Amino acid sequence: MSHFLKEHIQAIINPTDDEFEIIKSFFVKKKFRKRQFLIQEHQPVHEIFLIEKGILKSSFIDNSGKEHILQFASSHWWISDFAGFFKQEPSSLAVDCIEDSEVYAISYEDLNTLCLKVPAIEHFFRVKSNFGYVALQQRILSLMSKSAKERYEDFIKQYPGFIDHIPKQLIASYLGVSRETLSRLYL
Repeated sequence: MSHFLKEHIQAIINPTDDEFEIIKSFFVKKKFRKRQFLIQEHQPVHEIFLIEKGILKSSFIDNSGKEHILQFASSHWWISDFAGFFKQEPSSLAVDCIEDSEVYAISYEDLNTLCLKVPAIEHFFRVKSNFGYVALQQRILSLMSKSAKERYEDFIKQYPGFIDHIPKQLIASYLGVSRETLSRLYL
């Protein structure tokens, strides 16, 4: 159970064996089925999730009922409604599984306690947050300045292999194009 978690954390910090025992005691491994929600819109956000296996997405439904996908995530990615989690307010996003998934979850309270007990883990989460900010900035700039074809090419580079695992309608939503436009790009 803990080999994946240890490898993931050691990519940024090098906790002692005793520190890692403390770290892993704050995480709960969970399994979810395809289409199962980890977070639903307008509900409290209790946890953030490190994905070991599977593909998940974060999205919201606009007033017209259209789904907008903010993020896809797979192994070694973190996912949640981070605004809801860190501000401890209801979610504006939903997080659900595109395929059966296994994740490590940590609650808001446990994350804060863990940072007090193992101060180096704060550096780990700061680095992960910084990478998340960079990815979000790149996504926004891409949506604002690139053509649909360029966004599709970026998607293929950023998510290698996803094209065969994610329904085309979801990819179209992520790219901000119609299913028909995606079909033309995909050929």
